[in-house]
Amino acid sequence: MKAILGKKIGMTRIFAEDGDHVPVTVVQAGPCFVSQIKTKEVDGYNALQLGFLEQHENRITKPLKGHFAKAKVKPLRYLKEFRSDSVEGFELGQQLTVANFTVGELVNVAGISKGKGHAGVMKRHGFSGAQKTHGQKDRWRAPGSIGNASDPSRVFPGKKMAGRMGNDRVLMKNLDIVKIDEEKNLLFLRGSVPGAKNGLLEIVFSR
Repeated sequence: MKAILGKKIGMTRIFAEDGDHVPVTVVQAGPCFVSQIKTKEVDGYNALQLGFLEQHENRITKPLKGHFAKAKVKPLRYLKEFRSDSVEGFELGQQLTVANFTVGELVNVAGISKGKGHAGVMKRHGFSGAQKTHGQKDRWRAPGSIGNASDPSRVFPGKKMAGRMGNDRVLMKNLDIVKIDEEKNLLFLRGSVPGAKNGLLEIVFSR
């Protein structure tokens, strides 16, 4: 299993040998530490729990202090679990770095998207808006009719309406690894990834 936690640094571009430029997102990936190993015999499934970014001991609870002490790792800020068919070859406290990946591999990246607050239907769902003539007034960005009065006399669940936008878990699949900087623990992924700068990212090998 190839998985690692990272932090979004920002976007830039890399120039190829033919002069073409490739937009990339720079991610500080790892080092991560194996803080727990779950097996099918004990827990019902196989999984690895990884920790990322050191945390001051005063900012964690007593149960977590014992958890990290058992794994023989320093207190960590983020803990995420990754399921796998097999967890053989992994040990508690083992360090995982970007060296586990290679240039050209494809990875799936998950993160929390930027929160946009309350948004109308045009911004949230891409509605085109109403016409600006034929008696229309102050209704240009309104959703229009959301249901009939007589039948069905209600609004169906799932109707696209105004509401909170963003701040959701988003998964980007098959992003190409363009470059790896092992000394600085950096991954350069083609294109954009979810979330704002310094946001937590889950990076898993795709194929």
